[in-house]
Amino acid sequence: MPDEQYPHIFIGDAPSTHEYTSPRGGGSRPRVQDRDREEHSARLTQRLEQAWTTGEGLAQRDTVPDERQGVDIEFEGAPGFDLPLERLESRSQGIQLRHVRTEGKGGSKQVRATVYVPRGKRGHFLQKIQEYAEHETPKLGNPRHQGLINNIEDIRHADLPSFCRPNEFDDLPGDEPAWVEVWLRRSQENTNVQIDPFFEQMAVTRAEGALTFPEREVRLIHATRTDLERLVKASDDIAEFRPAREVATLYVEQENQEQAHQVADLLRRLDFVGDRDVAVCILDKGVNNGHPLINRVLDDGDLHTVDSSWGTTDDPAKPHGTLMAGAAAYGDLLSLLDGSSRADVSHRLESAKIIPPSPDGNPKGLWGHLTWRGLSLAEIGAPQRKRVICLAITAPETRDRGRPSSWSAALDAAASGYWDDRRRLVVVSAGNTNPAGWLSYPESNYTDEVQDPGQAWNALTVGAYTENTTITDPYMAGWTAVAPAEALSPFSTTSTTWPAGKWPIKPEVVMEGGNVAKGPNASVLDHEDLALVSTFHDPAEAHFGAFRGTSVSAALAARMAAQIQVQYPDAWPETVRALIVHSAEWTQAMKEQLGVHEEITKTGSGKLLRVVGYGVPDLGRALYCASNSLTLVSEAVLQPFARRSGRPVTQDMHLYELPWPRDILASLAETPVQMRVTLSYFVEPGPGEVGWDGRYRYSSHGLRFDVNGPLESEEVFRARVNKQAREAGQSYRSGPQDHWVIGSQARDVGLIHSDIWEGSAAELAESNKVAIYPVVGWWRERAHLNRWDRQARYSLVVSIHTPEERGDVDIYVPVAEQVGTTVRVEVPAGGSPTRSA
Repeated sequence: MPDEQYPHIFIGDAPSTHEYTSPRGGGSRPRVQDRDREEHSARLTQRLEQAWTTGEGLAQRDTVPDERQGVDIEFEGAPGFDLPLERLESRSQGIQLRHVRTEGKGGSKQVRATVYVPRGKRGHFLQKIQEYAEHETPKLGNPRHQGLINNIEDIRHADLPSFCRPNEFDDLPGDEPAWVEVWLRRSQENTNVQIDPFFEQMAVTRAEGALTFPEREVRLIHATRTDLERLVKASDDIAEFRPAREVATLYVEQENQEQAHQVADLLRRLDFVGDRDVAVCILDKGVNNGHPLINRVLDDGDLHTVDSSWGTTDDPAKPHGTLMAGAAAYGDLLSLLDGSSRADVSHRLESAKIIPPSPDGNPKGLWGHLTWRGLSLAEIGAPQRKRVICLAITAPETRDRGRPSSWSAALDAAASGYWDDRRRLVVVSAGNTNPAGWLSYPESNYTDEVQDPGQAWNALTVGAYTENTTITDPYMAGWTAVAPAEALSPFSTTSTTWPAGKWPIKPEVVMEGGNVAKGPNASVLDHEDLALVSTFHDPAEAHFGAFRGTSVSAALAARMAAQIQVQYPDAWPETVRALIVHSAEWTQAMKEQLGVHEEITKTGSGKLLRVVGYGVPDLGRALYCASNSLTLVSEAVLQPFARRSGRPVTQDMHLYELPWPRDILASLAETPVQMRVTLSYFVEPGPGEVGWDGRYRYSSHGLRFDVNGPLESEEVFRARVNKQAREAGQSYRSGPQDHWVIGSQARDVGLIHSDIWEGSAAELAESNKVAIYPVVGWWRERAHLNRWDRQARYSLVVSIHTPEERGDVDIYVPVAEQVGTTVRVEVPAGGSPTRSA
């Protein structure tokens, strides 16, 4: 079932190899539930009348400060069918979609929409139901509004759960008041929501300040559940309630003695498990492992420095490394400190000090060298250990629109094994924006570029998004968060100003990085309420410190990479990077921020990639798949070039025929499904500046993928992607119907290519052939360097996802049996995954 978790399936069989020469010189319609027209229309009419009567009765029975001007109605979609939300709203008539939530699992999964209907528009939906019952469409003769009415299962008056996310309703306060976010409607015509007097009349305490977004204003109120129920009955402006998040200030501002007690309690709940032979190596200003949380994961023997006179501890004047260590080991400490359950820690830390103590600074020309030296010291100290390298020191003054620097090239060389033939996973921060631009968010982020060495091709560059929007500090009255929830963090730099198609997608992913506050007189502040919590460098002074920006984002990503490496100890660095990107998704807030709405176009996806990469990674998706999903992983080596007739030319391509659940997919027929393909590899950087002006000249080689179309045989597919597979005189054939969300133009830059295929299950059943082929690089173009015969290794990740409402569909086990994988992952409460046969 979808709730079960299974390991990804690693394909042991090699793909077929073919000599290669480059040939270069919409989704399914929404399903509609079948209905008895007369019976269905009569029942919905009755239910709508009851809902309206209930709403009017509540308003008349309860004492409220102002008479309601409308009624909130909840429309429940048919199980397993889409509810056409756009047809539930009519802005011209004041009918507004307020809240949408999805409930249930498997075949019971349903969409519920809360809609506000003004009193004068009571007949709007009654008329639609009547037209459905009595009239047909002129062309097809179907009942009018069939797509909407048939897919409505029920109609009722909206109550408190109608304004909450399903997984958050239980977190709302009970009899004791607590802080709650109330999301209020805010129209284009009326941007000034006069809600404060209403709260006063309802005797509900509110915090100062508000978050103002298009069509929404968010306030923080202190209320009981009874208060919330009264607000729903009394106000025309409620759109949503969300439990307020705990903020970093709660722990950062505690007395140190109380912080020490919190640390002691946390340590009693932590289990340091396994051999812990996977490490996050922090290249920074040093780490103080005297901190009680750090000394459990960072041994004295794993503290290194490139200059013995610097010492190994953190810089007391400008500490940074110990904050990185806490986040890389434990994530945001706030979530652990707020909880009471046990947690496992399965990886360790290493530290290499590559930055001298203040105020010396570092000569720019030494940064790449010092980075390599620091990494080498860690590897000499524990040569068999697998590690994720984490670097969050950047040089903003050396930015140059994506052009490689000596520092970024050093990271590329280290990751690719150019110097020692050893591949490494490098995680680097994108760098923070200039605080002077925070008031111009998010436009200032679009022009503030990813910082050196974040442009490194082989590195996983991490930007920041944020879910932190709550300010509770009483001294911050009138201050609000700059960024909305789940949107780009004000700290995060981007690559939107880089030449299109020239340099890699940066950042590739984004992680939580905190928010900033704006207040009176055009002032901004990176306040602790909007930060994360990590380990302070001097536990004699404090145990916890606020942490924000792309540094903490990089530390969180490195931690995720280590967790993946622990779960799949033999996985290549290219694979770990691929799984992180493969699990990432764009949030709705990100899409709205960039003007990308319901249907993502190729242009829209290109914008998103340059701002937030592939989105926010999900650890669960990176580690496991469910019975209704399937993830296949292949690690292979390709010979991209060879010498023919005295000169290097392209040599091989790989062709996969994936172990596909074809019969099951075919049986699902027109059910919409998704396939995602991610290709990850490292390149050797160009050994001189002559290569930096060309996309291919900087990288040693490139790889691309293609997938056969639903009606495309292997013979035709091979002829389309490979000139050598064509008969004499055979013309170039165009590709199959475009099912890709991103498309080749946007995805085919850099060294990690990920895209989502959307179509019907029947179409996907026939699309199980994947070609991996080379494109030109300096290995071929600079034959005099004698690297043209080098092999290129890569990781390919392919996943299928079927709708959760089809909970009876199991596509995992049949494929697992084909390749000999029959192991299920069980996750005990509060523990790490364990495997059972």
